[in-house]
Amino acid sequence: MQTKIVVPNWIETETIARLQAVGEVVANTELEPVGQDALRDSCRDASAVMAFMTECIDDDFLAACPDLKIVACALKGFDNFDVDACTRRGVLLTYVPDLLTEPTAELALGLMIALARNMRAADTYVRSGEFAGWRPRFYGGSIQGATVGVIGAGAVGRETMRLLSGFRGQRLYFDEERLDPTTEKALTARYAPLDELVSTSDFVVLALPLTPRTMHIVNEDFIRRMKRGAYLVNPARGSLVDETAVANALNKGDIAGYAADTFEMEDWHRPDRPRHIHPDILRSDRTVLSPHIGSAVTDVRRQIAASAADSIITTLNGGCPEHALNPEALGQ
Repeated sequence: MQTKIVVPNWIETETIARLQAVGEVVANTELEPVGQDALRDSCRDASAVMAFMTECIDDDFLAACPDLKIVACALKGFDNFDVDACTRRGVLLTYVPDLLTEPTAELALGLMIALARNMRAADTYVRSGEFAGWRPRFYGGSIQGATVGVIGAGAVGRETMRLLSGFRGQRLYFDEERLDPTTEKALTARYAPLDELVSTSDFVVLALPLTPRTMHIVNEDFIRRMKRGAYLVNPARGSLVDETAVANALNKGDIAGYAADTFEMEDWHRPDRPRHIHPDILRSDRTVLSPHIGSAVTDVRRQIAASAADSIITTLNGGCPEHALNPEALGQ
């Protein structure tokens, strides 16, 4: 029986062709994912699966798919995937650690500018046909001269600070592991305790992974401590933010605006996750929302899929892929 490789989301044909050199590829050619139940059925006799944000791999899934050797994630944040379960069952789990960094940080700056400059409301106004030339409307804020606080000093956080160094103003960051002085100097950024960062920043940018400790780090208490009139930007993971608390803050005017590329409803491993974005966030004219496009640069997405394919090819050829989260699974 030929080795079977399942790809539940659309990827480029050249990457599918590379995978076909090592097995039969069952690939989804539509833009909508196949769905969790259909994926499980397709993987029951598969050796490899390329997984995306829309998938959730847990112990029950792996028990139903005993031939799997590798789950190759075409993503960076892997909280939808049970690393321990994969290790116990001898299944390699890989991810793509670097390729998403620059485009995600770039989008973070885009969200900040769009939010502060009221670009969503201004765009709607122009398209309405009411625009008859300049009027003193849509005054907003600016990154120039602002204090920007970045929570998380991993790759995305550091790249966001690097891009911000082109703007006047102060850059603060908080992370449980402080950067070395040389890196801080290169980024022209200053470490600040979380309370100081939250209370003094004009923009608060989240650049954290989703873990039990960071779940709903932005809640009512967090927002209460924010500087009046500050903006909140989340290009990282949806459940870092309690969207109900943000909606209430927008309604009360406690924050100047909210921009997000990720949402709680996307965190499939949470059985209690909201199934929809909070309607008050959708209705507010002080929000800028994008549909999880942090890495949606054509060349970057091609490279991400190719990296995941490399992991599959290496594994099926008997090797250990470079970006394995659990190389010890090979010994199971």
